[in-house]
Amino acid sequence: MLSVIAAAQGGFSLNPGPLFILLPITVAYVVRWRAVGAHPFRLVLFMLGMTAAVAALFTPIDTLGDDLLAMHMVQHLLMLDIAPVLCLLGLTKAIFRPATKRVIQLERSRFRWILSPKTGLIAYIGGMWFWHWPTMYNAAVEHTGVHVLEHLTFTFIGAIYWWHLISPVRDQRQLSGMGAVLYMATTKIGVGILGIGLTFVPESIYDVYQLPGGALNLWGMTAQEDQALAGVIMATEQSIVMGIALVYLVVQAIDRSEKEQLRIEKYGDPKRPKAPAGSPPPSRELY
Repeated sequence: MLSVIAAAQGGFSLNPGPLFILLPITVAYVVRWRAVGAHPFRLVLFMLGMTAAVAALFTPIDTLGDDLLAMHMVQHLLMLDIAPVLCLLGLTKAIFRPATKRVIQLERSRFRWILSPKTGLIAYIGGMWFWHWPTMYNAAVEHTGVHVLEHLTFTFIGAIYWWHLISPVRDQRQLSGMGAVLYMATTKIGVGILGIGLTFVPESIYDVYQLPGGALNLWGMTAQEDQALAGVIMATEQSIVMGIALVYLVVQAIDRSEKEQLRIEKYGDPKRPKAPAGSPPPSRELY
């Protein structure tokens, strides 16, 4: 326990590189938020997302990840799910408007596959499997450049995955209803198999955590127990985040349906063909 406390006290990352990305994004958001007069709750959500990113990159979560697979998993999930979800929820149409036109143009161009739901799904599942493959995982822990690439990958695939569920720009291909349910269910299965494998494989598959000074010295666990804990963390986080996202999407769908019904009652249904001039009104006789 004392070793964990000592690592936490002296384990803050001093690498300034991520600040050159996070700081300009945060400043640009605050400027837009003030300019459009968005609700303060949006600012809170966005700042919580940035806080999650800072926690993943600058706190002992980052440095302890060199010795604990469980802590490295926490870092991955913060960058893949928590930070992108909160930052996207902090956006509104008005805040995002300067970039909306470019995004819509990309979605409708020949490169639209980049932002398609299928790409988001494949990238999310494939990215998790790719970076948790022993060869790539060991390389990310041992080499700074590979580790940076891993972080950038998780942030990108997390953003494009959640974009199709909670982005402020509503496109005709935006997922909702059963499409969103199938999207998340497929992800849960694809990533869940990985989590189950990490939890129940009988031995550690990552060489970097079998060295002296790892989980055994920090938390009194073997490398295999550390790996199993990482699998449980992955499965638990996926269930909680995707469960909350599903409830959010259902509530949104109900709200949109109610607003559409009120609009139809007030202005009529634009999809229904208009009756020819002079034709009698529809019969109201009940059978």
